[in-house]
Amino acid sequence: MSDDSEITGHARGVVVTTICALAGIAAGVVSAAYVGTDPVDAGSTTLLVVLAAFVLVQYPIYKIIGVSDFGAKDNLYVAFLTFTLWFISYSVLAVSGVDLVA
Repeated sequence: MSDDSEITGHARGVVVTTICALAGIAAGVVSAAYVGTDPVDAGSTTLLVVLAAFVLVQYPIYKIIGVSDFGAKDNLYVAFLTFTLWFISYSVLAVSGVDLVA
């Protein structure tokens, strides 16, 4: 059953992809700021906690904006795309030696 306020089709894909990408980049920046970018910091499990939080926070946002009915494939897509962008953004910050901790 679809609601009139639900986003469907191409717009749904664009919205989900955009939110996943932004959440992944934000998770990378927050990981760098909260955990750090030293080689020792890169082994911290706190990085994965930050990533998991950013993955889980997306679902209420999707519900608010009218994207629903996530299947297994959709959930894997959200987790994988968020992880990929987090990994790339955190890696770039760590390799370049950026220090976001004040």
